[in-house]
This record gives sequence, structure tokens and C-alpha cells, in this order.
Amino acid sequence: MPETIAATSTNLPVPPPGEEPPASTPPPESSQDRYRGLIWLVAAAFFMQALDSTIVNTAVPAMAEALNVTPLGMRTALTSYVLTLAIFIPASPWLCDRFGTRRIFAAAIATFTIGSLLCGIAQTLPQLVAARVLQGLGGAALMPVGRYVLVRSIDKRDFVKAMSTVATVGLLGSVLGPLLGGALAQYTTWRLIFLINVPVGVVGMWMNRRDMPDYRLDDVHPFDLAGFLLFAAASAMLLTASEVASGGGGQWVRIAIYGVLAVVFGATYVWHSRRTDHPVADLSLLKVRSVWVSLAGNLFTRLGVSGMFLLLVLFLQVGCGWSPLMAGLMMVPQALGSITAKWGINRLLQRFGYRKLLFTNTLVVAVMLASFALLGKGSPMWVIALMVYVYGGFMGMQYTAMNTLIYNDLDVKFASQASSMASTAQYLSMSFGIALASLLMEALLQGHAHDDYIPAFRWTVLLLAVVTATASWVFSRLKGEGGKHSVSADH
Repeated sequence: MPETIAATSTNLPVPPPGEEPPASTPPPESSQDRYRGLIWLVAAAFFMQALDSTIVNTAVPAMAEALNVTPLGMRTALTSYVLTLAIFIPASPWLCDRFGTRRIFAAAIATFTIGSLLCGIAQTLPQLVAARVLQGLGGAALMPVGRYVLVRSIDKRDFVKAMSTVATVGLLGSVLGPLLGGALAQYTTWRLIFLINVPVGVVGMWMNRRDMPDYRLDDVHPFDLAGFLLFAAASAMLLTASEVASGGGGQWVRIAIYGVLAVVFGATYVWHSRRTDHPVADLSLLKVRSVWVSLAGNLFTRLGVSGMFLLLVLFLQVGCGWSPLMAGLMMVPQALGSITAKWGINRLLQRFGYRKLLFTNTLVVAVMLASFALLGKGSPMWVIALMVYVYGGFMGMQYTAMNTLIYNDLDVKFASQASSMASTAQYLSMSFGIALASLLMEALLQGHAHDDYIPAFRWTVLLLAVVTATASWVFSRLKGEGGKHSVSADH
């Protein structure tokens, strides 16, 4: 603001010798400070969703026993939530434009909380699955609406810091989930796994009323129902195919049918979106280089790393004979490393830009993933913990950079669409990553003895490291120092 500085220097009198100069005008409040309550509201929503996504896994045996089904029969209770998230996330931008961000976010929290309550009191597996679908309906709006509001409210210079805070809190939910789920199932009841969301949801409703801005459009276009159904069908078929594949049993005919249906629905949606003024997922955004690089890079990165948590637990618990609690505790260093790294990501992006940082960091992640193949049954606990910590640090930088890249070159009016596409792609690629890791592990197992899991784990992480490394080529497609100025204090 050169004009203000010049006016101050010429209009203010010079104080006489010995007198204090007049107090200077305090610096303007940053957007991060101005919307601190909003940041913590979105972070709390991410925490609740991340906690719920991971807390169920360690309690599956207890839940299966209580509901009189086999542990494998609980798969539908786990997959129904992710399916609902991926299918309904694309509808969130239109809902925000039509009804406003404050009302939609409140409805999402309320729906998620009611779904959690119903999960906690479910008496049969169908009741639990129905309640999990209701949870997914609420959760489908939490992440994209939260990201969209932050993009609209936070200045670009503060955006990466704000997203780091939100991602860190969400990461804590992912870490506490397995530990808390095991503890509640062992020492109390698995029903508390869901019921603890109820008081958190009540507090979230109060914070939403106080801190959530209300963004909406006065003139809203009609909802693309046909596109939504096509997109939902394609997503559902892809996720169903991956779930069937990860379940083993050689059900290749079913996998092929679901895969062909996914391609048909997807191709029909592409055709439909080009003939619709306001498609539910605007594929024209892929013409922006940073958008398609972000989505494609996310896909290949998560294909390689999303199954790592499952593989490491199987390696430690089955292959090495560790207890479930100790195997769960070994996930804590990963979170600590990720949290540590996130606080430095803004400086690294300012110095190197998205292209250099993501290209280099992706290769480092691939090398770290491959290094786990060196572990064996006699590997010291501190060595494993150190490797998990370093791996978590580089993954923390990777996730934060990938999740903010998509907004780098977009006008704010496309923020809601970009947020929806990013969230949908994230859940789809996570599902595919877990399915790929499971398929590789199953194919490489030479038997079901404990020692058989160790070589299968080693070869699986090596193959996944190759998949992850391909993402570095995708990120190299960014232009020059793309993204370097997006977090600079000069802009």
C-alpha cells in the first residue's frame, strides 16, 4: 500500500526531541486469525470423519460377535460408508449454491450425528449398514464443504497453513481411531465407538452457528440429476469391483461385469457432461493443467500408499506375531512424522514451488515405501518406529501439497467444483489403493503360515513403490515453478 505509507510520512508531524513518536497503526489482521473459529470447526469435522473411518476396523470381531455374523460378513458395514461418500460428494457444490454453506454444513453434521446414534443402537447387520449409509450422507458434505469455505474465506498466502492445521487435526483422528476402537471394544462396548460422535456433533452444531460463513448464489442453475445418477453409478460400479477383487475368491466374472458397467456409465457421463451447461462434475476443469495433474497425481500416489496401513498391520501382527495393540501403536510415529512435516510445507512451497517439491517428494516416498522390504521378523522395534516416522513425514508433505495444488490456478467461483472433484477422487483412489495392496498380497502369498506373510509383504511394498514413483512423472507435467507464488507473501 504505497499511497498510505506516503501520506503517513508527509502528514504526520515530527515529534519534538525527547517525546515518544505516535503509536503506529497495528498491522491488519490476517485471514487465518480472522477465521480461526472456522478453521477449528472444519478441523473438528475432519477429525470426526477421520476417526469414524478408522475406528471401526479394530472392533470388527466384537461387532460381528454381537450381531451374530462372521467377521468377513461385516465387510458391507465397512464399505457402505465409503461408497456413500464417493457417490454423494459431487452433489455438495450445488447444495451449497442453493441452500448456503451454513445450512448444508449444519445438515451434514446433524445427519452424521444421527447416523452415528443409529449405528450405536443397531441390533442387526442390515440396521448397521443402513445407519452407516446415513453417516455417509452426512460425511459426504463435511470435507468438500469445509474445503470450499476455507478457499472462499482464507487468503492464498494463509491457505496452506490453514489446510495444514485442518489436515493435522484430521490425521490425529486417523491415528486415534485404531487405538480407541480397540480399547473401547476390549474394555467397554463397541457401541461407544459410534456414540462418542453424538456429543461432538452437538458441539459442532453450536460452532457452525457461530463461525460458519453463509456463501450461496442468488441465481442457482438446475441440478444435473441425470449426470449425478450416471456419475454415481460409475463410481459405485468401480468401488464394487475393487471390493469384490480385494475379497479374493477369483470372482473374475463379477469383477469384469462391474468393470464394464463402470466404463459404460462413465463414458455416458462424459458424453452427457459435454452437452450440459452445468454438469454435476465439470470435466472442463481438467483443461487447467494444475487440476488434472493434481487429480492424476493423487490417483497414482494413493494407489501406491493407501494400502500401506493394512500391509504393515498384517506384517507386524500376523507375520511377526505382534499383539493388535502394539501393531496399532506403531501407527503413531507415522502421524507424528506427518504432523511435524506439515508445519514446514508452506516454506518449502514458497522456495521450490509445487512442481519441484512434488516431483522430488514423490520419489522419496517411493524409496521409503521400498525400504520397508528390508524389514524382517527380527527387526528392532525402534528401527521400525523410526522408518514409520520418516515415512509419515514425507507423506504429510505429499498430502498437503497434493490437496492444495488443485486450487492453485482456479478462479474462486470454481472452488466448490474443484473441492468436490478432489474429495471424490480421493475416496475412489483410496479404495483402489487398498484393493490393489490386498490383491498383490494375496497373489504373492505362498501359504497361510505366519512366515509366509513376510516375503509377501516385501514384494508387495516393492511393487507399490513402483506405482508410487509413476506419480512423480505426472507432477513433472506442471509448468516451470507452478504454484510457487500461490503461497508467497507478495501475493
